Amino acid sequence: MLTAKQHELLHFIQQKLDSSGISPSFEEMKEALGLKSKSGIHRLISALEERGFLRRLPNRARALEVLKVPDAAKPAVLERSDNIVPLRKPTPALKPIAANDIIEVPLHGKIAAGVPIEAFEDHNNLAVPAALLGSGEHYALEVSGDSMVEAGIFDGDYALIQKASTAREGDIVVALVDGQDATLKYFRREGQMIRLDPANSAYEPQRYPAERVIVQGRLSGLLRRYH
Repeated sequence: MLTAKQHELLHFIQQKLDSSGISPSFEEMKEALGLKSKSGIHRLISALEERGFLRRLPNRARALEVLKVPDAAKPAVLERSDNIVPLRKPTPALKPIAANDIIEVPLHGKIAAGVPIEAFEDHNNLAVPAALLGSGEHYALEVSGDSMVEAGIFDGDYALIQKASTAREGDIVVALVDGQDATLKYFRREGQMIRLDPANSAYEPQRYPAERVIVQGRLSGLLRRYH
């Protein structure tokens, strides 16, 4: 037997999955149930997991799957103020997607925000708030150097990059020079040349023939860790 709050949370999660395919964030669940802290949501989810109603998807942060609902012959009801809301059964073909609060993106080593350094890739992941990302595929790079400090990009930051092969004037891009050196700079065109501008008056712009430069992505956001 589930408690009223467990019923209410299960119903809310199922509603979100039915309408968008995305499980709600802990903040959304807290507000929907009128709780004061997320710790209450954690306890409710743990209880629903123990009873076999919910499952957390291991490869995605905070992604939830509704495994079953209470006995269909005796549908549960939820009390919200004066409203009574029936608990709906899940759609058979439902495939839950990660919640929109945290997403794992590939972490591909370091990128220079100074002179270009040799590009390389790792096989690590970085947990990123989805609000920092737009549409499309993304990856992360650790910033090395200080040439973009006037744009608020510092050594040790994590640059969140949307994969792209083109850029507009003034975009901050990951530019691959001569197929091996990656750098993070403002993108400009000068006739047949590409100019990669720093955001630090101590550095000079870098100019290359267009065929030597490949755009590998555009800056979407930044993460900074404080130690």
